[in-house]
Amino acid sequence: MKRTKMSTKIWKKTGTAAMAAMLLALPLAEGQGRAQTAPASSGQTAPNVLSHSAAQAAAKKMTEALMENYGVTGVQYAIRDKGKVVLSGGTTLDDVGAKQDISNTRMFGIGSVSKMYVTAAAMMLADDGKVDIDRPLTDYIPDFRMADERYKQITVRMLMNHSSGLYGSHYKNSMLLGDNDSENYKALLSNLSVQRLKSDPGEYSVYANDGFQLLELLVERVSKMSYSDFLQKRIAEPLSLTSTRTPMDEFDRKQLEPIRLPGIKQALPPENANILGTGGVYSTAEELTLFSEVLSGKHPKLLSEASVEAMLQPEYRKGVWVPDTKNAFGYGLGWDSVDLEPFGDYNIRAATKGGDTIMYHSALISLPDDDISIAFQTSGGSSVFNTTAATNVLLEYLKQTGKITNILPEKTHAKPVKQTMPAEMDKYAGLYGMVGETRELKIQNSEIQMPALMSDMIPAQTYVYTGKGEFTSEDGRTVLGFDEQTNGHTYMRIRSDIALPGIGNSRMAFYESQKLDQNPVDASAAAAWAKRQGKTYYALDEKINSLFYISPSILTKKIAVKAESGYANGTRIVDADHAVNAVEIPVMNGRDTFDLDFSREGGTEYLKADGRTYVSEDAITPIYAGESSVVTIPAAGSVRWFKIPAGAAGKTLMPTLPQGAGFAVYDAAGTPVALSIASGVKTAVLPEGGMVVFGGQAGDTLNVSLKKK
Repeated sequence: MKRTKMSTKIWKKTGTAAMAAMLLALPLAEGQGRAQTAPASSGQTAPNVLSHSAAQAAAKKMTEALMENYGVTGVQYAIRDKGKVVLSGGTTLDDVGAKQDISNTRMFGIGSVSKMYVTAAAMMLADDGKVDIDRPLTDYIPDFRMADERYKQITVRMLMNHSSGLYGSHYKNSMLLGDNDSENYKALLSNLSVQRLKSDPGEYSVYANDGFQLLELLVERVSKMSYSDFLQKRIAEPLSLTSTRTPMDEFDRKQLEPIRLPGIKQALPPENANILGTGGVYSTAEELTLFSEVLSGKHPKLLSEASVEAMLQPEYRKGVWVPDTKNAFGYGLGWDSVDLEPFGDYNIRAATKGGDTIMYHSALISLPDDDISIAFQTSGGSSVFNTTAATNVLLEYLKQTGKITNILPEKTHAKPVKQTMPAEMDKYAGLYGMVGETRELKIQNSEIQMPALMSDMIPAQTYVYTGKGEFTSEDGRTVLGFDEQTNGHTYMRIRSDIALPGIGNSRMAFYESQKLDQNPVDASAAAAWAKRQGKTYYALDEKINSLFYISPSILTKKIAVKAESGYANGTRIVDADHAVNAVEIPVMNGRDTFDLDFSREGGTEYLKADGRTYVSEDAITPIYAGESSVVTIPAAGSVRWFKIPAGAAGKTLMPTLPQGAGFAVYDAAGTPVALSIASGVKTAVLPEGGMVVFGGQAGDTLNVSLKKK
């Protein structure tokens, strides 16, 4: 694999902190489906898949495409059929970029696939008669409180099906290099205690990581065991899983698949996702498919068939939802989809869960009625890509074994033909909000100009009116419409067949944004927000060994104010210092919402949002351009940020770092050029107009030297 300059481009499952809830499937035309043959009985032995089989060839093709075009440095996959592993393999890179076969015992972080473990754990306690999933969560966690009386209505079930109304996620210090600090989990109840709900509990489902941290806490409170111990005693030991662990477990970290970044020769320190119920499990592809048997009802002594079926029910249909039936989303309990396309085209029930940390990505697809599952794991890339790749490989396997007669062709798309737009469609023009952004939608000449969507997977293009209240993109792959939903909100709806070159297409439908009413604010509040327009605020309390420093946009908030409308960054301005989340969007684009709360101390303005504390760019001083200086880490924060002035540009930064301290350097565009914890490098040439951040323990003193070339 060719090594290039370090890049911040990290392929992820959402345009937000993670696209862990996004699932993809290969969209196919209607046609011939499952072969008219009797399914194999549970007593039959599944055929072995030979190295030259179609499924193996498909897996190798997907692996090659992911590693060549999607930033993937390691791939591991497995198919299990009737209890036997019938396909297993993968590829990894060594330190010089050479490809090697991967061991089937190599462990990957499985990200949000971990949610299936905590959901299963809660359902096991329900089987034990210790939990009723339709009882309020406060029955099991009595010290759970929120600044919104509706929290008392949240049930255990609502955590599992993402309908609790929680804002979404607290990510601070959750993804750390070589560090299993559990601060994030310990602060969960405190963080939630000052937060509102964004919707009535049960109103609709939208991905919420915090709900599964609460499930983890429930499991610990009810079982009186640590969560890691519960997984070992109730799941790993009965299934003889030797490579399924959490960051809190003792095991040889050399078993983990290396995580790599372009421009850094050696592997990074191990990644610890210290939010265990949400995304903290490590496993292998083969062990993941073995656990999948529990989720298919093949181990009733571990999880009852009644609980399995309850988890597979279409929970998402209970609330507000996108009307499209062909969709990659469709929550069950834990599952991202309980009717994954395109398997429905073959009359096959399929459930799936995808997962992403910062560096690891995973997809699990289960065919519960056929006792078949596939796991597809990568270092680098995205669960989006993994789910698509796994779908293609699994279809090849089903064809090869005679369970389907053929694989249906991909849907084709024609350039749209513009129609005359009814005048009534003009009412949908106006201000729309999504998490972190507000945007004016203009409809002119029966056309809508749209920016790139879904992290650029849907390109920026013109949509033309094509009838029936819908607009179609230039490439014919995406359709835009508007829904006036039962909760009183108007949503922009997107239906798209997304092309992922080399690995297939995806079919998904989602609400992209919500139409907003004007929010008049008084003159003093408007003036205060106008002063913040375009300013960036920098996180102060993220540990310097956090993986979020790879992509600093996660640790900054640039304020974008729509003064005339009364909104900023997708929040509704309340007064001069406060704005609250304005969007209630089902499916995925309404996830990870936040409020903005400003305060001042000693003339410095601070921002509180998503559990972090940020400082205004106005308070960030240039780094001293002389030969030596001292940087002290304050007691109130983990890091200090500095601007790089012209006088320091081109000089070599050579700090003396206490144990555990480090730094990161970014150029003027925000691209990291040096990450001391990730790379082990202790020097860096400073780029003009960039930023440098130092971090360590409170009170640490860092001696900073700048040397001319």
